Amino acid sequence: MAEDEPPRASLKPLVFRVDETTPEVVQSVLLERGWSKFDQHERNVEDWNLYWRTSSFRMAEHTNVKPWQCLNHHPGTTRLTRKDLLAKHLQHMGRLYGTPLYAFLPATFVMPSDYSKFVAEYFKEKQALDAKLSYWICKPAELSRGRGIIIFSDIKNLIFADTCIIQKYICNPLLVGRYKCDLRVYVCVTGFKPLTIYIYQEGLVRFATEKFDLGDLENSYAHLTNSSINRSGASYEKIKEVVGSGCKWTLSRFFSYLRSWDVDDLLLWQKINRVVILTVLAIAPSVPFAANCFELFGFDILIDDNLKPWLLEVNYSPGLSLDCSADVSVKRRLIHDTIELIHLHSLRNERKESCGATDGSPGVSLAGKDRGQGSDLPYESFSQLRSRRAFSKDETPVKKVVTTCPENRHNCQPREALSRQKEVHPSAREPPKAKPKARARHPALNTLIPFVSLIQPHGREKGLSPHIQPDNSWVPGPQAGNFVLIFPFNEATFGASRNGLNVRRIIQELQKLMHKQCSQVAEKKIKRK
Repeated sequence: MAEDEPPRASLKPLVFRVDETTPEVVQSVLLERGWSKFDQHERNVEDWNLYWRTSSFRMAEHTNVKPWQCLNHHPGTTRLTRKDLLAKHLQHMGRLYGTPLYAFLPATFVMPSDYSKFVAEYFKEKQALDAKLSYWICKPAELSRGRGIIIFSDIKNLIFADTCIIQKYICNPLLVGRYKCDLRVYVCVTGFKPLTIYIYQEGLVRFATEKFDLGDLENSYAHLTNSSINRSGASYEKIKEVVGSGCKWTLSRFFSYLRSWDVDDLLLWQKINRVVILTVLAIAPSVPFAANCFELFGFDILIDDNLKPWLLEVNYSPGLSLDCSADVSVKRRLIHDTIELIHLHSLRNERKESCGATDGSPGVSLAGKDRGQGSDLPYESFSQLRSRRAFSKDETPVKKVVTTCPENRHNCQPREALSRQKEVHPSAREPPKAKPKARARHPALNTLIPFVSLIQPHGREKGLSPHIQPDNSWVPGPQAGNFVLIFPFNEATFGASRNGLNVRRIIQELQKLMHKQCSQVAEKKIKRK
């Protein structure tokens, strides 16, 4: 705090609000970080900073959110998380911008409206394959955790009652020790106007617990990777070939396994980034504006034996239960980093407000527009709270902002709490307990610019100033723990997402990027020869 600034009243702790659906790990992490739990009998109804629950919020709740409050859901996002709506939006984008661009979605039919189309395609394929079988999977539109799913090759076995989707079954999944798997990739959208997408560089890989076998389509333990199903299987605890016991790995372990087979994991990760961006783009123009909210998605992605990623579904309020060691190591850290990410987004909004919003949106941040003007807000935003220590004699505001999101670090005393504690002599402080770091696939940079290239440059030193590279790619930008910004990914897409959303321009930039990446892969292959 500047020397000439009058002393301020002691800050109240940040407060989180929950309901009966709020995951235990969320509450545990927030308490660990020094937050207080909202009690309606002790506090005013508006005296909270973060409301986290599994179910969506009514539009009226979004409209009435206060500048110091934040909600963990954005309105309109169920258009991605309902399987039938997801298929319709992606198919629409394919018709507008080219089917090959959206070829990461298996051929999909929404029942019952597409029944005649499916029957025609089924018999067309059956005739083309002659004696070979074709395989399909039927999923209820609104159910989760593998409930109601059937896999079939004979249309006589197709039974459905409610709205569902039928998709071409991926018969050539990438197998690990002959076991099928898929990836749970976490994605956080901190805003749709302008569109801002972060991807989490750690995640989960979920395995079937019996060996993949197209000759036994009724065996859920061989074809479905949902942990809620496989935990009850007879082979769950057994030591399985390569996979080991249980049914989950961390994403970093999976990519390490791929590298051991000389797979280009960076190229695969770039493909997954594109799937995420193109999927979110499908609904972004029609999502209503809402201030002070974010959405944490769980993308389920299957990799086939050609290393092509396929989008299976997008999960709303992805499961956060801690059922195994992989869950504990990934999900606790995920919540910590989500809180860090909200703080980073709030800082960007504050800087935008100080310069005047230029993207056409109200630009309300958690800190509120009336900060420093004698407001009577019951709480400061955690962005404000943690930034107060930035203004000291030996540390400039810019320097403090750059160090707000250190790489992969969670001390035993969270930074929200640190900003409220009394000063203690260094000799009296206990050394922080070190926690193991997840192995990052890409170098982490703490430079604060609003872009990150999907072509992650290797070998760069930390602390580089933001600048454009000779090849026109941008140095990776804002990072909060393991969350990395993937959209906007260059200056053109940043401009195309500010005043409205110019989807066509964004698609063009993605296609340029894809072409550049393909050229780089071809050059690598030539050099190896």
